[in-house]
Amino acid sequence: MRSRYRIALAMSLFVAAVGLGIAVAHDVLNPQMTAEKGSFDKPEGKLGEKPENPWSVTTVAAQVPGKALPGKVATLVGEIVDYSCYLQVGKHGGKHRDCGQKCLKNGQPIGLLTKEGKLYLLMEEEHDPRRDGLTNFRQAAIDNMAYIVEVTGTLSEVDGQRAFYVTGYVKK
Repeated sequence: MRSRYRIALAMSLFVAAVGLGIAVAHDVLNPQMTAEKGSFDKPEGKLGEKPENPWSVTTVAAQVPGKALPGKVATLVGEIVDYSCYLQVGKHGGKHRDCGQKCLKNGQPIGLLTKEGKLYLLMEEEHDPRRDGLTNFRQAAIDNMAYIVEVTGTLSEVDGQRAFYVTGYVKK
């Protein structure tokens, strides 16, 4: 009987430790590096427009026939980060603003880091204009680097990868 009790206790402790590890893994890296402007309760600004449908006409036309991926219109609040620096060395926040802006200006991917520590890849939703360089979301992200902002667009998740497509940045 004691043996079963010990096994049950050991398994309970193991499950609790794994749960704690998972909880810690979802925290923001380097929480001491704080955003330069805005807070999760009061974002500095808003990026994106709420689309009528998850995907624009050019995105629907570009889909592989019969293989449309699901998307969900949503609004998220998070810090604009340089995706590559955050994943490689955990950099974000006001002290990383200048470096992050340089990285985005030179084509590095744009990220949105939520309060819960989830990282989303941000990009323009409109497929053909994005492909053809006819959008200006990158400049909006550069201007808002290290700021906590509210972003509206279309959420897509595939195999654990989170992407958030922002609408409203086609050049006029």
